[in-house]
Amino acid sequence: MCAGAILSAGFNVVVAASDRNAGIDCDGTGTFAALPPALQQQAQQTFAYPAVLGTSSYAREAKGAPPPSFFIGKTIAEPTLALCSLVFEATTETVKDLFDNDPPRAALLDPATLPDDHPIVRALKRTSPDALTYRAAPRQPDAGLAPYLLHAMERDRAQGGSGNAVALLDAFGNLLLCSHGRRTQSGIRTAFMECTRAYAQLRYKLMEGADAARQLEVRRYLGHPKDGTFVFAVGPDDSAHSFMELGAYGSTMEGPLPADNPAQFQYVKPGMPADELERLCASLPPLYRDLIGIRPMPVTDTALAGALD
Repeated sequence: MCAGAILSAGFNVVVAASDRNAGIDCDGTGTFAALPPALQQQAQQTFAYPAVLGTSSYAREAKGAPPPSFFIGKTIAEPTLALCSLVFEATTETVKDLFDNDPPRAALLDPATLPDDHPIVRALKRTSPDALTYRAAPRQPDAGLAPYLLHAMERDRAQGGSGNAVALLDAFGNLLLCSHGRRTQSGIRTAFMECTRAYAQLRYKLMEGADAARQLEVRRYLGHPKDGTFVFAVGPDDSAHSFMELGAYGSTMEGPLPADNPAQFQYVKPGMPADELERLCASLPPLYRDLIGIRPMPVTDTALAGALD
């Protein structure tokens, strides 16, 4: 996610510690094979890996782009790199402990059964007035979703975007959000970034300061996104924005996709040929490729696909 945003913004980067699990230089070659081919050259010209002198396992030769002018030193001190690496490793397990605290799919409750004046429904409607006004079979979006996507796509264009939109359906098939981007406010506020952030903020605000029983209620009616379905009007392409969104999607999932929900990420219109998208996903860093298993899939409903043509 960060690399996609950095490439989109055109920043130069000096890299200290490398991330072999989720970083774009995960294989350590400096070729950035995890990136789409269209972005590899840009990364090679803007990501600098200064030499680390020494004899420990942290030592390395310089590679990548020459350090930009703002980087005063020609090398990185071995203790500095060691500290960067150790801090990252020391916090990884702490962060992981924050995951996997949502109820399993079987324990979720249908928010459509709540009365209109319930605090969860009121908060959901404030975030998205269209919430709970559409319902599909679980994980099977149909043509009834088309008007919501088309409206959001129009708003995305008006906000400086390419005309994409992203809907989030819950485990019961209820529409929770249908978001457009806000690119006139920030270049990285794409439709998916707006959708996943809005849902995370909604759940956080409802649980902030609440007792354990209330927090569990929120988690049961507004389940983890991995148990629902994200529906993109237009699927990923080879742009920096799409690469950013793939990373953000992986962060949203937080871990492996449920075995019973491999089609969590669906799109209506392809952004690139299916074989190229498959190769792009097969080249992602190990966290996203192997652990999470990011695999965008086309929707199966032909009427929905036809409605957006």
